[in-house]
Amino acid sequence: MRKLIIGLLILAGLAVVIDFGAAAYSEYRVSRALRVGADLSADPEVTIHGFPFFGQALDGRYQSVGIRAQAVRPDIPGQIYVEANLTGVRLPFRDLSDGKVRRVPVEKLDARMVIEPVELGRLFNIPDLQVHSRPADKSDGTGGSGGSGMTTNADGLILTGTLPGTGSREGGNGAQLAGDKVSVQAELKLVGDQVEITATGFYRGTGPDLPTSVEIPEAERPAVLARFSRTIDTKELPFGITPTKVFALGGQIQVEGKGENVTIDLDRLQRP
Repeated sequence: MRKLIIGLLILAGLAVVIDFGAAAYSEYRVSRALRVGADLSADPEVTIHGFPFFGQALDGRYQSVGIRAQAVRPDIPGQIYVEANLTGVRLPFRDLSDGKVRRVPVEKLDARMVIEPVELGRLFNIPDLQVHSRPADKSDGTGGSGGSGMTTNADGLILTGTLPGTGSREGGNGAQLAGDKVSVQAELKLVGDQVEITATGFYRGTGPDLPTSVEIPEAERPAVLARFSRTIDTKELPFGITPTKVFALGGQIQVEGKGENVTIDLDRLQRP
């Protein structure tokens, strides 16, 4: 009996190893197909979720597939990330394993474009740019840590960074603004397929990560606010999904869109 149990455990272990191996091979094939079709500079990350893999393969329906790739855009310095979570992927195992399939039916698709802090700094020409969600007012019942008069605003941002020489302060010793931290309040919104970041004023709150802006001479304020304002064209999200939401998270700007019961073209993971 003991030998029988040990034998069954070994077989079960081998089955798990084979199942994970088949999943890994399929992920590799899909990754290569995406790289070639979308003209990517590197293989994207592909993860087929759910266990056992063979059960999904025999059914021809995969519970969830995650894709993450680095993309290069001529209008955004550096690299951005495009991500897609596919739910209810309909695909025969033969088509999945040979990597030749191009069009895939999907029950639900969540697409995302992510711009990291470094790329945002390059885009704004402010290397140390930091992006924060606007803090909530302590008195608004949310437990936030915002400054006086601030209220919770999901679309509000605080942008902080050091500007190159923008002129001199009025009065004082005439020191240049270069080297000083400037913090501005900004609106983040999605207009059609464009992300608009518009600086609206200077941040006067308090906090260790959100320094109060230095005093800016009146004549220089419009130019400084313009430096913290940008329009970013999403050029559609992965697989042609239309963007519907934009927000800041962990210093990133993320743009999202959703689709249901769509047939995706693997060549459109990235298509500026």
